[in-house]
Amino acid sequence: MKKETFKKIKLPDKPGVYFFLKGKEILYIGKATSLKDRVKSYFGKDLIETRGPIILDMVFKADKIDWQTTDSVLEALILEANLIKKYQPKYNTKEKSDKSFNYVCITKEKLPRVVLVRGKNLKQEVFYKVFGPYPNGSQLKEALKIIRKIFPFLDDKSKNYIEFYRQINLVPDLNDTKLYKQNIKNIILFFSGKKQQIFRNLKKEMHEYSKVREFEKAGEIKRQLFALQHINDVALIKNSDVVADVGILQGRSLTPAISTRIEAYDIAHMGGKNMVGVMVVVEDGEVNKNEYRKFKIRTQADANDTGALAEVLERRFGHTEWSYPSLVVVDGSIAQINATQKILRNIGLKIPIVSVVKDEHHKARAIMGDEKFGLKYKREILLANSEAHRFAITYHKKMRNKNFLK
Repeated sequence: MKKETFKKIKLPDKPGVYFFLKGKEILYIGKATSLKDRVKSYFGKDLIETRGPIILDMVFKADKIDWQTTDSVLEALILEANLIKKYQPKYNTKEKSDKSFNYVCITKEKLPRVVLVRGKNLKQEVFYKVFGPYPNGSQLKEALKIIRKIFPFLDDKSKNYIEFYRQINLVPDLNDTKLYKQNIKNIILFFSGKKQQIFRNLKKEMHEYSKVREFEKAGEIKRQLFALQHINDVALIKNSDVVADVGILQGRSLTPAISTRIEAYDIAHMGGKNMVGVMVVVEDGEVNKNEYRKFKIRTQADANDTGALAEVLERRFGHTEWSYPSLVVVDGSIAQINATQKILRNIGLKIPIVSVVKDEHHKARAIMGDEKFGLKYKREILLANSEAHRFAITYHKKMRNKNFLK
């Protein structure tokens, strides 16, 4: 689609979901705090640098843009996930395959709980309802906090039913679970995108409680109605559009936001013998061992750590089907940073790089490189570096023992 064509489209300055289409085929679905500003960003001069070749290709092929407004960013988040699951757009690649994404699951218990489950651990038959996947774990957790304030629920950390009553400041009646089950029913409707049905349910329930003079419970329903009409999703608004395509597509996104994929690399050998390299991944502050990778070094015959690192990076970024990182962490100092920059520059990637410098006891003493990300993601960087070192040593020992027995 040409920029001139886009300028003729009058997008609203409201939250919602947008669609890039070619004819009747939906190519890509995204969410926005402001549909006008978000879609406009796809027609900037730096599109290939900020979004990557996949998004560039999508915009080039699209001949139409459509949208659907929502009353809040929270609802846009949920609607986006539902529509991606329904239409499976070609350019929303990662949502269909990444096992590390989160799902919102309703258990089959007498008093159902609302829990988060990663795709790799998901067994749909175990749960009553499953919603997702949601690519941004941190954003989803914020969304659940907002929903929980409207419709309190038990989760996997809740101790008992009394805790539910404590959340809503009602006197416990352990024999009356009606209000709790109504909450679960309305949560299911909310994640199904049926907010108007919730309004009808709540008004009916409030009338029924008032009729039997249960004014305390009627007051709780009235509070829910008000909260649903005035959803406070400031925590989502702050960062919803910044996240954009980082970690969602295999594009060349550069800036980590709420959702971050940090890749750390390390080399292990003994005097140049049995040299190996590894890649570990930390996503949203948690290690993702399903994404770890091992590399047996092929091009180095001596103790050349930077040469081995360059080989690992070339092989890793040759896998364009793997999601690109928001930040690269290497073990060493300026030599490792320079080697990494050279590889990324040669393949046209612009990704922030930091290195972890060790002392004589191999303890981290400093973070070099991109200071902005070094300060912001210090904990995640050190976690990733430590995991990479552990994983590399383990792989090296295994390789060394295997070769010793030959």
